Amino acid sequence: MGRSVTYPTGSVVAFRLLDDGDDEDVDWAYDCLVEEIIDTTKAALPSFQRFDGWRGREDRILLRNAFADCGISTYCGIAAIWLAERDDPRYWEADSDIPRTARARRWLAQVSGRFIDLFAELRLVGRFSNGEAIFERSRSNCDTGS
Repeated sequence: MGRSVTYPTGSVVAFRLLDDGDDEDVDWAYDCLVEEIIDTTKAALPSFQRFDGWRGREDRILLRNAFADCGISTYCGIAAIWLAERDDPRYWEADSDIPRTARARRWLAQVSGRFIDLFAELRLVGRFSNGEAIFERSRSNCDTGS
């Protein structure tokens, strides 16, 4: 069965090519993308702070605020840059005292369009039955001179 880049369930996701076929150093391209994500997200959404963590084995958390994690996942030259509601014990403990889930989902809905505009180069078109994903360039990047 095929697979594609992963990301947390229910997240807002922007896709990018990590390696566009050039003979670049992929590790260097990854490091540059990580720094771009951190700098751009903090500038656009100042509530985020640097955070070093993981969701599972493949989804790296780069930033965190009271409601959400921002991270990156990669597979075969595709990067998924994502925003997802936090899913850690401290978040759920705080949620039991002062419910955050509804506010977190509302906040994610409010910033999702802006987040996609900041990072998306590719759009997920669909998946084959074996799990492989199909992407196309986003309209803002298609032959418009961008």
